[in-house]
Amino acid sequence: MDYVGRLTAHLPEAVRLLLVKADGSLSIHADDRAYKPLMWMSPPCTTRFGDEVWTVTNKGGEELVVTVHEILSDVSHDLGSDPGLVKDGVEKQLQELLADQCHVLGEGFTLVQREYFTDIGPVDLLCKDAGGAHVLVEIKRHAEIDSVEQLTRYLQRVSTVLGDVQGVLAAQSFKPQAKVLAADRGITCVLVDYDALRGLESNRPTLF
Repeated sequence: MDYVGRLTAHLPEAVRLLLVKADGSLSIHADDRAYKPLMWMSPPCTTRFGDEVWTVTNKGGEELVVTVHEILSDVSHDLGSDPGLVKDGVEKQLQELLADQCHVLGEGFTLVQREYFTDIGPVDLLCKDAGGAHVLVEIKRHAEIDSVEQLTRYLQRVSTVLGDVQGVLAAQSFKPQAKVLAADRGITCVLVDYDALRGLESNRPTLF
């Protein structure tokens, strides 16, 4: 394989997997490196198939030239319509689950509103604790220092409207630095178990 364009690159003769898609793209793989190809040409591009030489050209005039010495297997499949990627455990799903089970965020917590509006963005959950005090809850899959800073900004803005407000940062995992900064800011960190929220396990969230 030889690439000619902004630079030149050569891939020596060897057994390779060549993947040609319906969009005209070509990627060349070895039997390692997971999904990452050794060489590729992204669409839009056109491919000219010869008996021994395949030439793939993109809209910029760059070329990937493949010299085929032997074909070990030639298989074609129509993959049909792509239904798209369905993500599990994203922040929106965590928010929905915690809105229905906000008592796991703190004893006696009740939900006031999801996506509570502020002029710097919506807060995931507005709750009240057992004593009736307001609590802002920010939900992350993986909480870092930026997550603490974000919730701090929300607390500052909302306090001008609701008065003293507590802060809870709920996440599936925490960077150690995030827990240290949260403690310094008076923010409670709650480690949530996504499977437990879905009723698949009995583990309860852990308070830091």
